This record gives sequence, C-alpha cells and structure tokens, in this order.
Amino acid sequence: MLVLKENEERLVEEVEAYLEAGYPEESALARQRFRCLRSLGEAISQYPSVKDVQLLRGEPLDESKLVQSLCAFAPSSHLLHMPTKVVAARSFLIAKYHAFALLIILTQNDGTFYKPLREVLFSIVCTLMAEEVYFSCLGESSFSEQIKIQLANDLISLWDSGTDPRSHRHLPALEALWTSRDGAPPSFGTMDGSSELMRLSLDMGKDWDDFLVQMTSKDDTRWALEEFLFGLSYEEIISVRTRLKRFGISAVGYEEIHGYLGSHPAYNIVRSSDPRVIYDFYVARRDAAAFRKKVAAPGPWRTLEEIYLKYRIIRE
Repeated sequence: MLVLKENEERLVEEVEAYLEAGYPEESALARQRFRCLRSLGEAISQYPSVKDVQLLRGEPLDESKLVQSLCAFAPSSHLLHMPTKVVAARSFLIAKYHAFALLIILTQNDGTFYKPLREVLFSIVCTLMAEEVYFSCLGESSFSEQIKIQLANDLISLWDSGTDPRSHRHLPALEALWTSRDGAPPSFGTMDGSSELMRLSLDMGKDWDDFLVQMTSKDDTRWALEEFLFGLSYEEIISVRTRLKRFGISAVGYEEIHGYLGSHPAYNIVRSSDPRVIYDFYVARRDAAAFRKKVAAPGPWRTLEEIYLKYRIIRE
C-alpha cells in the first residue's frame, strides 16, 4: 500500500500537534489534506502490483510484457502503455508533494520544521526526475537491446520501490548529483566553471571523479556539464563568453547575467529554495537537448544526468 514512511508520519504528527496548539483552523486543514492523501494511497493500492502475473483470457500479463512494451515505444508515447498503478502512483507522489508543501507554508513561523519538510519534498522531486531520466535513456540509440531491457527492469524497480530512491543502485548517484547542484548555485566569475565544478564534486564519490576524467574530453559531456553547472543553455553560455571576450571583461557576476541575457533566459536560473526549481531545470534542459538533436544543432543532445547514467550502466 502507498503510505508515508515512519519518519514522515512522525513529522506530520509533530506539525499537526504544533498547529493544533496555536492554529486550530490550519491544523484541521492539514489533517484533512493528509486524510485525502492516505485515502488516495489506499485506493491506488487496490490495483495489482506491477510485478504480479495476471491472466487475461488465458494470456499471461507479467513484468516481462511490460519490459517489452517500454522498449518498443518512443519515450513520448509511453503513457498509455504503462500500468494504471504506475500512472496513479505518480499522481500520489505529486499529491504528497503538495501536502508537505502545505505544511511548510503553515509552519513558516517555526523554522525547526523547515529542513525535515524540505528533505521530504526534495526526495519526491528526485524520484520524479529519476523516472524522467530512465525514460530518456530508454530512447538511447547506442544502447543494445540487452541494456534497454535491463534499463526497463530498472525503471520497473523504481516504480515498485515507491518513494525510496535508496533501494536502487543508480538512484543514490543521481540524487547525490541533484543534491550537490541544489547546494552549489553558480557564481559565474570567469565562466570557466572551475569553482562550480569543485563545489559540486566535493559531495560526490569516486565514481563521479572517474566519470569526469573519462568523459569530459567529449564535447557533448562537457557542454551538458556546463549547462548543469551554470544554469544557462549552451547558446547562452556561448553568448556570454563572446561578450566577455569582445569587451575585455575578466569576470561576470550573478546579477549581471540577467542584463546579458534579457528578461527571458532559456532556463530558470533564479535562486530559490523551492525543490521544484531543479525539476523544472532538468525538464528544460532535456527538451532543449531533444530539439537540438532533432534539428542537428550544435550543443548537448543529452542532459548530464542521461550521460552520467549511461556511463554507469555501460560500466556494469
């Protein structure tokens, strides 16, 4: 059944008790929201497990059929080929995000709740992003059928594990990457990315160091890494560097970037504590990369997350 983890339930109880003591109307609102969330989880759990074997007019429907389906269709057409429980479970994650986001709003007068509540929100965002990365990699033309089947199985494991990204071997690495990026906003400076990369890499493991050594000599990886570090599109990075060189400017600050790019930057580079910002950032880069690939334009054709995940899978 889709339920909250023990630590999440304790956190909700603590917040509700805090609200009940000083804000009874808001406490009632929070209790109602989480009653709805638990009811949604109970309803979704009525559907069979993704890994269960079912018979439909004598024809077995099991995990292997789902793997075949995921491998056969383009990422953009996966939706109607996924089990109802998977689609519904994603809705549960979104509802869970909004429920905990409500608690942050209701407890803004007490800073002790902010960090644990935000950790829950960030974990949900990481799970949703990981699913997006897996879907993107399923369309990787250089992957063999064997690797795609393995990847589809990994995606099913992600769905089957609920909201716990620690249960899978690749997800901790992706979550560490997003956590590091979330805590290391760009400083720009000379636009060589060295300070951003150093701050990011401090929280990563040896696997990440090996990845940088082996892969950053390739243009696609280097361009995708720069987008990830600076929060700018490949085209904007080229534009800013050209401007610095033309006018003999040695360094640029965060506030100056807005003046260089105008009022409509390609990606949202606003510094925000909202965990949705890093999800939006990934989706924007993914879509931009897909467009470049479609029209054969210069710049990264994959996101850094896709390249990093592919690197880890191939090394297995």
